[in-house]
Amino acid sequence: MENALSTNGLPFRKMHGLGNDFVIIDARGKANPVTPALARAVADRHFGVGFDQLAVILDSDRAAAGLQFWNADGSLSAACGNATRCVAALLFAETGLSRLTLETDHGLLACENAGDGIYRVNMGPPQLNWQDIPLARETDTLHLPIEGDPVATGMGNPHCTFFVDDAALVDLERLGAQYEHHPLYPARTNVEFVQVLNRGEIRLRIWERGAGVTLASGSCSCAAVVAAARRALTGRHVRVHVDGGVLEIDWRDDGAWLAGPVAHVFDGVLSDSFMTGLAGLK
Repeated sequence: MENALSTNGLPFRKMHGLGNDFVIIDARGKANPVTPALARAVADRHFGVGFDQLAVILDSDRAAAGLQFWNADGSLSAACGNATRCVAALLFAETGLSRLTLETDHGLLACENAGDGIYRVNMGPPQLNWQDIPLARETDTLHLPIEGDPVATGMGNPHCTFFVDDAALVDLERLGAQYEHHPLYPARTNVEFVQVLNRGEIRLRIWERGAGVTLASGSCSCAAVVAAARRALTGRHVRVHVDGGVLEIDWRDDGAWLAGPVAHVFDGVLSDSFMTGLAGLK
């Protein structure tokens, strides 16, 4: 019988940030093994491992490491805040550093070990111009011409944020799937439903583009706070209550800082037979 922990397969780590879960593959010093087919297969929670996003750690000449993010549907994403924090935590443990920079398709992201199990990343300034988010046509990003009057924000990926009286009552699966594919968003969008609790706290429920319902999301939390602050519903330093716990967002002059805990769940190896079964798939 094949050894499930055989080093002949593809090693990975499973981590999460408040239930927003990730498979992390370290490809430093070697060829990147991830393809859309591999991402979809590993994402399957019955036949694979299961994740909201897959993060690949890459070599970088500009930072401590590079990061590539895959959604569960096999599409790429330029940004994933909680996965960035998870990888930063691994590299802090590896290097003994308390500050480092990671290179993503969204740019260079500064990360900090804040102590007491809290890891922080600067997700960069939000994109507020319709072309940068991107939207399909010029429109007021603070008041989209969509039923429910949502706000559009870019955090390296597109966001559509609705404000509701009670987030618990939202039909997240139906509305999330509906608005992810709204024609105003040519690259699809993440969808957030925000209940403002007070000037410093919000309740947030999340539909992630390419992944579906998730318990937490760093970029979605940042986008929600940016949208709430632009609407003057909150300040710029906000505690975000997601289904998996609490994140803190601080929208500063240099960008939206995301802070919260991470957890390393287990290490594993994708077996040779699993990898062989993907041969020829795209």
